[in-house]
Amino acid sequence: MSELRLVIFDVDGTLVDSQAEILAAMALAFQSEGLALPERATVLSIVGLSLAEAFQTLCADIGAPRRARMVEAYKDAFMSLRTQNQEMGPLFPGALDALDVLRAQDHTLLAVATGKSRRGLDKVLERHGLTGVFHSEQVADHHPSKPNPSMILTALNETGVAPQKAVMLGDTTFDMDMARAAGIKKIGVTWGYHPAETLQPDAMIDDFAALAGTVDQLIGV
Repeated sequence: MSELRLVIFDVDGTLVDSQAEILAAMALAFQSEGLALPERATVLSIVGLSLAEAFQTLCADIGAPRRARMVEAYKDAFMSLRTQNQEMGPLFPGALDALDVLRAQDHTLLAVATGKSRRGLDKVLERHGLTGVFHSEQVADHHPSKPNPSMILTALNETGVAPQKAVMLGDTTFDMDMARAAGIKKIGVTWGYHPAETLQPDAMIDDFAALAGTVDQLIGV
């Protein structure tokens, strides 16, 4: 019988192309404080961090009370966009098929480690028919921001999987650094929000079709 193994997924920029809604919510958050929105690349560079850490990075020169208001404005904007039936970010091509391949393996468990809130992740899972797919769901509400390894360590504890049988899939240096700190393997994707050359993963994939084989190579069949 094969030893249990765990594949941990980032969400924004890895499973879901959420840049349009992130940028729209950020624009409203900055507008709420009369501030100019940074360039697109700068905003996307903080995707994956918790909101408090994200605004600390983007607005280090303003006071903590203003940043706290911007966090709340961002959350309100995000939910308002969805209430207005704005289309949520789509899954990246091949994501659903890749999840189905891994789900069909009795010895493979799936998890999520995301900078989203519990409410935000629930909305994404519901929208894409992924509720109940993941055996462990780690969100920003209950952990320090990435790259702290808390999310991964909790997922390992919840699933009972050994670190050498786990791998993280992500698109940012935050994901890779988190996996490195937790002592697990890491797979980078080329379609995300951080330049691929900055990731330094154990393996890089250009397409979700390559995921299952890459997982086998890194943590065994």
